[in-house]
Amino acid sequence: MWLRIHQLPPRHQPESHILLRFSIPPSLTVAHCRAMLTSLTRRHEALRTTFHADGGPRQRVHAPGPWPIVQASVERDGTPSPAEVVEDLTGRPFDLAAEWPIRACVITSGGAPKQVVVVFNHLAVDMWTLERIEQELWAQAQGIASRRPASLPPVRHQPADLARWEASAEAAALAAEALAYWEKQVALLPADPFATRRTPMPPQEARHATLTSPSLLDAGRRIATRHKVWPSAVHLAAHTALLAAYTGQGAVGQLAFAGNRGSHAYQDVLTCMFSPMLMRVDCSDDPPFSELVRRVAAESEQAARHAYVPYDEVVELVSREGSRRGVPVRLGSEVNFLNQRTLVYKGRRTTFTWNRAPEAWSHYGADTYMRIDEWRDAVVLALQAASSIMDAAAVEAFLRGHEALVLAHDDPSTDLRVSEVAALAGFTPPSASPYATGPATEVSPEAVGALVRAVSEVHGLGRVDPSDSYVLAGGRVLRAPEVLARLREHGWAGLTPRALAEPTPLATLAGLLAPVRPAEPLLPTHQKLGV
Repeated sequence: MWLRIHQLPPRHQPESHILLRFSIPPSLTVAHCRAMLTSLTRRHEALRTTFHADGGPRQRVHAPGPWPIVQASVERDGTPSPAEVVEDLTGRPFDLAAEWPIRACVITSGGAPKQVVVVFNHLAVDMWTLERIEQELWAQAQGIASRRPASLPPVRHQPADLARWEASAEAAALAAEALAYWEKQVALLPADPFATRRTPMPPQEARHATLTSPSLLDAGRRIATRHKVWPSAVHLAAHTALLAAYTGQGAVGQLAFAGNRGSHAYQDVLTCMFSPMLMRVDCSDDPPFSELVRRVAAESEQAARHAYVPYDEVVELVSREGSRRGVPVRLGSEVNFLNQRTLVYKGRRTTFTWNRAPEAWSHYGADTYMRIDEWRDAVVLALQAASSIMDAAAVEAFLRGHEALVLAHDDPSTDLRVSEVAALAGFTPPSASPYATGPATEVSPEAVGALVRAVSEVHGLGRVDPSDSYVLAGGRVLRAPEVLARLREHGWAGLTPRALAEPTPLATLAGLLAPVRPAEPLLPTHQKLGV
């Protein structure tokens, strides 16, 4: 999340905020609500942590105490309305170095609190964390309403305990084993999974569509029961088959998001604890769907076994593999399966909807992102795809093909091979030759010197060879935001953390830089906060 937040322009960073609405039981006061929220941050260090780019990144845990909690009334009393207040809280990026990763608003009517709205920075929470926070707030509210002390479980571990474990020999051995596994997997991936589909369309343009299908819910579960796997494996297999059919690649690689709480003894730490894990599935022998389900389930199990690994080091592995091959290795597809049992569709038919262009996601630079949500009465498929690899017809065909593929296999006698999936989805044949980029442009020596100097200064390197990539030169991916800040101090901008992580030589990468007005010196944190 640190890398993703710094990859986005400030205006798009709020799109990764997480919002929680909590209804207040009768008899509670605004003071009670403030006390509940203050107690929450007192118990959990992750909610009073700031994140600093200099020399790290590093985290600073602040002492517990009161923090800004906004109050908004539904009455027309001349003050901002609840909608305006919530829009402000959710629409601003967090100042990671100066602001706690939590904001809150108490909405009142006639002076009585009706709802608490909490906005989190994703660095501090994930879905597991959010559920625990809601449970804690509810227990406190019920305790106050019944005039009985809330019985909350003790906080056994904080993020600092997890960090100490990560510095141990045991954790280092597990991380080394996991990195060795990922190194082998990365070496087997195609350099560009969408090579036969890539066009010269602007890579920052993207499309986003959603298909909601009530029929997929029971069909996916019946297939899962038949194959003795989770429903997620059925949908991941369908997604894999469609990717293989669309790209014509014999091996399909994708990043599947997974929690890391089962990998160590500190799984109860309230913080963000998930990462993308690489899944590589062999489709070169044109397997039938039943075999693909088995392979996906087995690959998911293997990937989960090696999931607790520093993600930035996986990115560095991919960069070094690109340098070895002489071309970047793209991990272009992301897929996320979520169980959203609290959401209801209430429809009987499949609906297909075009959504607003995913500007924030397109800045991150991935090729596709497929989100599969299991609601109480439907499955929702949402696909975001770069225009350079999928036009509108392909996006719709991909989503409708997913539904058709799963529904077809609800019949036990059906077992389609990957080669038959393209016809089912209605894909056009892939191109015979990959899209080639244009010739390299001339780079100014001043830009090269600025980039080399910034990398050297941030990492304390004696000499940086501009013919090396950032990673080969000794640059660490987690410190990429610090390098970009140093470049801006020297009057240059135009790079992103993702661009720095590519295997591109620094001398070539400097061609993306452009002169800008040097940034003003940052005030110390205590001056920003006015304390």
